[in-house]
Amino acid sequence: MSAEAVVVRPRKVRRVAIPIAILLIVVFALVGTLLRNTPTGVVFNLSDQIAMGVLGLLLASGVMLLTRPRLRADADGLEVRNIIGTQRIPWQLVQGVTFPDGAPWARVELPEDEYVPIMAVQATDGDHAVTAMRSLRELRRTIDA
Repeated sequence: MSAEAVVVRPRKVRRVAIPIAILLIVVFALVGTLLRNTPTGVVFNLSDQIAMGVLGLLLASGVMLLTRPRLRADADGLEVRNIIGTQRIPWQLVQGVTFPDGAPWARVELPEDEYVPIMAVQATDGDHAVTAMRSLRELRRTIDA
């Protein structure tokens, strides 16, 4: 039973998050560089300037977490990587892969009314999300056959 793997990553969030992360780094580095003595009498030390740069890096890292989601599906099951954490789900546990009306992303339906969100398949991606869902369902049909 030879089935091709399906790998999906969100598109639109990547196009937005990467420039925002770069902008945060540049702005905080610039502010950190320009921090000196102010007319109000506040004195900024080198440690304050460094802290501004580090804060920019931390914020940019947080924004880049939004680009982390990925879905890998193969003959053995699904590997769902969301912003924090990765789950491997065997096909035997998967009751369905759905995209509820109005939901921001797809989800894997599990036994006992549980589900795992698939943040890699996002509604904002439009046709890309539709293609991903079709590929995933086709893979499931191939495996079940």
